[in-house]
Amino acid sequence: MTPVSDRDPIRIGNCSGFYGDRLSAMHEMLTGGDVDYLTGDYLAELTMLILGRDRMKDPDRGYAKTFLRQLEQCLGLAVDRGVRIVANAGGLNPAGLAAAVRALAERLQITVAVAHVEGDDLLPRADELGLGRPLTANAYLGAWGIADCLKAGADVVVTGRVTDASVIVGPAAAHFGWKREDYDAIAGAIAAGHIIECGTQATGGNYSFFTEIADMARPGFPIAEIHADGSSVITKHPGTGGAVSVGTVTAQLLYEIGGARYANPDATLRVDSITLTDDGPDRVRVSGVTGEPPPPTLKVGLNSLGGFRNEMTFVLTGLDIEAKAALVRRQLEASLTVRPAEMQWSLARTDHADADTEQTASALLSCVARDPDAAAVGRRFSAAAVELALASYPGFTSTTPPGDGQVYGVFTAAHVPAEQVPHVAVHADGTRVDISPAVDTLELAPVPDVEVPPPNEAAATRRVPLGTIAGARSGDKGGSANIGVWARTDDHWHWLVSALTVEKLRELLPEAAGLPVTRHLLPNLRAVNFVIEDILGQGVASAARFDPQAKGLGEWLRSRTIDIPEELLP
Repeated sequence: MTPVSDRDPIRIGNCSGFYGDRLSAMHEMLTGGDVDYLTGDYLAELTMLILGRDRMKDPDRGYAKTFLRQLEQCLGLAVDRGVRIVANAGGLNPAGLAAAVRALAERLQITVAVAHVEGDDLLPRADELGLGRPLTANAYLGAWGIADCLKAGADVVVTGRVTDASVIVGPAAAHFGWKREDYDAIAGAIAAGHIIECGTQATGGNYSFFTEIADMARPGFPIAEIHADGSSVITKHPGTGGAVSVGTVTAQLLYEIGGARYANPDATLRVDSITLTDDGPDRVRVSGVTGEPPPPTLKVGLNSLGGFRNEMTFVLTGLDIEAKAALVRRQLEASLTVRPAEMQWSLARTDHADADTEQTASALLSCVARDPDAAAVGRRFSAAAVELALASYPGFTSTTPPGDGQVYGVFTAAHVPAEQVPHVAVHADGTRVDISPAVDTLELAPVPDVEVPPPNEAAATRRVPLGTIAGARSGDKGGSANIGVWARTDDHWHWLVSALTVEKLRELLPEAAGLPVTRHLLPNLRAVNFVIEDILGQGVASAARFDPQAKGLGEWLRSRTIDIPEELLP
């Protein structure tokens, strides 16, 4: 048997970052160059709610149907090229998706071994586990069930809710024969998995400095070349758009994380240990990664039906915007015979003085109504808004016609002991293998911040947007959001750490004022990560916030002006 250290690196490509990503990506990755494995991430908190509602209509549903559409074109190609496929597209019904893939292969007359991983669905035991009575309840499993299926010869492995990085960690662990306690190697693969699991976000998508990338028309999907020690090189197929740089990889590493410890079911990644180096054109080396034991509990994502919601948006043009908004609000609230349980108003001042177009002279006033009763936020609410058309502010118009309320979901997270969650690898021949939980675990604790040199307070400054010298990436985690801010030089980083405090963040982002905010320093990445709790309320499916997934929060922060030493400015 070849020693682990002598085995060739494994090339793992990604072809999906979410349910709805580029449909042609699987074919592009299979035909654009060499890969050993092709992975796809199809699940998100909102996706699980969508799949849960699908399952309510038909118990045989609950998986990502686009995965089957991709395989229709690509399964034969993958088998011919010896590329194995691992995806979490099974959602709430991995066994059903595995059966559907087998049926597809039989119809296409392709011989393929299809396995799946299950056990994450805790809905039948939700009450017993103290999780209430949600619509969906899924634990985030790790990579060892995937690895077991691959070692048993599977060509395709589909899973339910595993961590996003697990679809990458599983193939690497199977290929190199890692043991459960190989924490550094596993953590290295978690880092690589976290970088590529969101697809083109690692190759220039959603990148603060996108104007520096020559070809952004169609970014290529990323590849991780993982080595036996867990180190990796992030790259993409030659000739594809976008770019892989230390900057694009840094941005993705900061996406939807917390502190220096990034917990996964198989190991805890020390984000503060990661070193990124340029390895040539469109190649970034990820090395020096330290891993620790995983926590003793597994995260459980819970989706529940929160009730019904409706929204009406009024266009306010020209003068007296505030007075117009106050009038229509007063009129609508007074005209409702049954007031919804919640009415949330927001005024977006998109208007400009002395504007040369009507659109740029206009502001938008929105009212979001929520109630457990669909009738309270249905036509009774929306028609009342429309009935004001000839009796309200001058220039009355709206962008929304009267309509019925729509159901919305609420996301919460819980944790259960890992030993209470089954983790089962189901081989292509039907053999079921129970995957045991980790023996060694570690309770997560904050990592103390490092000391950084104080700024030169005597330096002359100029007030400019923060984004002049800093990049940012933000995202949602339930009702919370993170903003990772990074600098591209040591001098910029030292200033950033001293200037961008929690208090300064609240000042720059008034929406965060009064909310719990924590700051984490990541010196190796020259980054500061903020976690803002409760800014998204009860999660993306219920949020009425302008940006319910906090994807633009980092760019808003970059646009805010701050005093920066002139010696640091370009």
